[in-house]
Amino acid sequence: MVVRRLLWMGWLLGVTLGLEGCASWLPQASTDPVYFTTFEQARRAIESIQPGRTRVQDLKDLHLDTVQQPNTVVMSYADILRRVMGGSVLAKHDLAPGIVHCIEAHDACRGLEYSITSIHKDRVGSFWLDFINFKRETVTSGWRFNALVLSVDGVVVYRSWGGQPEVNQVDRQRNPLGPLQEIGPAIVTNH
Repeated sequence: MVVRRLLWMGWLLGVTLGLEGCASWLPQASTDPVYFTTFEQARRAIESIQPGRTRVQDLKDLHLDTVQQPNTVVMSYADILRRVMGGSVLAKHDLAPGIVHCIEAHDACRGLEYSITSIHKDRVGSFWLDFINFKRETVTSGWRFNALVLSVDGVVVYRSWGGQPEVNQVDRQRNPLGPLQEIGPAIVTNH
């Protein structure tokens, strides 16, 4: 009798530990930047640019060239016009002096648009409840940084930055019917 209880408790403990270990089987995803590891590093790099003094070739030393920041959009004069003026009722005198200088330079005006992101998505909770689609919980964390740098004839005339210094989001999905939850919409849409 005592041996049977010990075996039962050992089995129960083994199952419990096994189920806890299954949490590591849940999916994870991440997007990491090539160089910057924090929002503040990216912000400091952009803020160190001095309009009128910093040259476009100096951006390499700040890790802001298109090689070190592969998702950088290189903007033409037309792209900059659409971005700055596109559909708005702003007049030139409403714009920053560096933007006006760039617009007046026409084809000598170039822009770099940075989108630097560090996002991690982790599914948490019970592997089995997630696997059979009863309960899924995803924790998203990280940061998003974006910046615009405009130049005329190789000299930066304008820079600005923005973004989300802290991303912290929890998405919860509960399906009381588990794997059967999706059958209803499939039946309705197939008729």
